[in-house]
Amino acid sequence: MVAVLRVTTRNARFQQWEALLGNRTKRQRSGEFLVQGVRPITLATQLGWQVRQLLYNADAHLSSWAHETLDAARATKVAVAGELMLELGGKADVAPELLAIVAMPDDDLGRIPTGADLLAVVFDRPTSPGNIGTLVRSADAFGAGGVIVTGHAADVYDPKSVRASTGSLFSVPAVRVPSHRTVLDWVEAIRADGVDVQVVGTDESGTVEAAEYDFTRPTLLVVGNETSGLSSAWRDACDHLIRIPMVGMASSLNAATAGSVVLYESARQRARGERG
Repeated sequence: MVAVLRVTTRNARFQQWEALLGNRTKRQRSGEFLVQGVRPITLATQLGWQVRQLLYNADAHLSSWAHETLDAARATKVAVAGELMLELGGKADVAPELLAIVAMPDDDLGRIPTGADLLAVVFDRPTSPGNIGTLVRSADAFGAGGVIVTGHAADVYDPKSVRASTGSLFSVPAVRVPSHRTVLDWVEAIRADGVDVQVVGTDESGTVEAAEYDFTRPTLLVVGNETSGLSSAWRDACDHLIRIPMVGMASSLNAATAGSVVLYESARQRARGERG
């Protein structure tokens, strides 16, 4: 294996990589993000994402996984000093073998499948990138076809989001849109094609318990902001508001947790062919 490049100092190239970790504007401008971890890198390469660069630890004895990934990838390979890999790797005490610089896909709602079994999730103005990644992971686990992040929100491609998804970001489309209106226009187009998709919001004052709602129907599930819940615009747009029954002293659930609970219920119903 021959490295096209070698980086041993905090030069301009290293600073560009470093900016991908903490600067959303620079991520967006460059159209790429940094991926850490064995599973996320493996899924990004296996599922056909555009890996632009693979950085490998020039000071480490690489595993067979690292060698196989480097040999299979068409990306530019860069040998990087171990101390610099440690700074980029996200862990305080262990320098990674590999890091990947991956191109962002288009924020296109057309990436989300829209057939008769449609199940997708809207996350309305989330403030925590970790919550975004967690909800993407749950969407993947419970069979949703995509996650849509609306409004002024944390970044899907923030390293905390990418890590929290544990690779699911690469198997479930996650699309960012500036306004709920864009999503509702998409819903109307789906309905015009004969798919009677229902917009269902999670809300502690919902009139129907999650287990009583029929999730075998085409469904767009809307999860609100961690602090303020659903916006008034989304609340007005929902065909149904559902609640999760709780006991104990907790007044509410974490937004990503609430979304995960409802996604599990939808998966349970769909697996058994139940009607709520």
